[in-house]
Amino acid sequence: MSAPRARRGNALHAGAWWLWALGLATAASRTTNPLLLGLITGVAGYVVAARRTAAPWARSYGAFLKLGLFVIGLRLLFSVLLGSPIPGAHPLFTLPEVPLPDWAAQGIRIGGRVTAEQLAFAFYDGAKLATLLVCVGAANALANPARLLKSLPAALYEVGVAVVVAMTFAPNMVADVARLRTARRLRGRPTGGVKAVLQIGLPVLEGALERSVAVAASMDARGYGRTAEVPPAVRHTTNVLTLGGLLGMCAGTYGLLAAEGAAYGLPVLAVGLGLALAGLRLGGRRSIRTRYRPDRWGWRAWLVAGSGAAVAAALIRAGTVDPAALQPGVVPLVAPTLPLWPAAAILIGLVPALVAPVPPKEASQ
Repeated sequence: MSAPRARRGNALHAGAWWLWALGLATAASRTTNPLLLGLITGVAGYVVAARRTAAPWARSYGAFLKLGLFVIGLRLLFSVLLGSPIPGAHPLFTLPEVPLPDWAAQGIRIGGRVTAEQLAFAFYDGAKLATLLVCVGAANALANPARLLKSLPAALYEVGVAVVVAMTFAPNMVADVARLRTARRLRGRPTGGVKAVLQIGLPVLEGALERSVAVAASMDARGYGRTAEVPPAVRHTTNVLTLGGLLGMCAGTYGLLAAEGAAYGLPVLAVGLGLALAGLRLGGRRSIRTRYRPDRWGWRAWLVAGSGAAVAAALIRAGTVDPAALQPGVVPLVAPTLPLWPAAAILIGLVPALVAPVPPKEASQ
């Protein structure tokens, strides 16, 4: 069965894209195996290439990918300059070492011997963080932030507006920079160097200011911040339920991400989620806004969100069954291997490329 063409009536819910990406990010947080991390990055990149549109936020994936590569390089640089507690038997080179007093910087050194083991450990650690950034970039590139805001519970509307404005700033800035660089290139002007960066930066900041003023005006015209009166008892109950639910969700999420808390993580997360939903339901009484043509959560959204959850669950399970395959050691230094069934489970993340509505050809670039 082929996916239909995307239109207003069958567009995938924006929250499904974020749940899918968070599932991949959870899976990435459970491993430092560079082969599995590279597979997660490849799955996210393929889905983005197959289902992104030409909207400004859809172009942010490349920026997150470059940021991930920068994080890996920075992590390797810090390991070389500041050393590492990882013992190594394969020295690569030795830098001049700057002695530091033990009372001020115990365990820290500048320079010294650099081993292959410490670089491998730094690369694994940096690749894990880079993959998390790539997953967030995939969600930014696929989910329409305005439609995500419309789908938020009424109690989180004010916070959601601030988050959406912050999330769209970076993609719009990337689009402005690309547009200005293209314009300068067509005029025969240089696009590199300090002078060109300064000349491009002023129009970019001007555009960001204009968008901020437009957003503020539209928020004021739509009655942003106006609330209805609710009884004090309802308000206090809402605060207790929401705060307790969020604390439970944080504790449950930590349990799922930490190897020693996998047993209690899921029940605590479920209880916290229930409390938070009850608090948000009560808190929604304060909002007097309405939704025009709300997005529907259909079976395709369930498949997309469920594929991300399945990947996360599989990697969490693999971490308890065969932790050595997901956390390759560096002492002794051995080449990482690709565990077959965790790798096959990661491929479940490709489901959105098969079931999500296909964007129009003119908007799929």
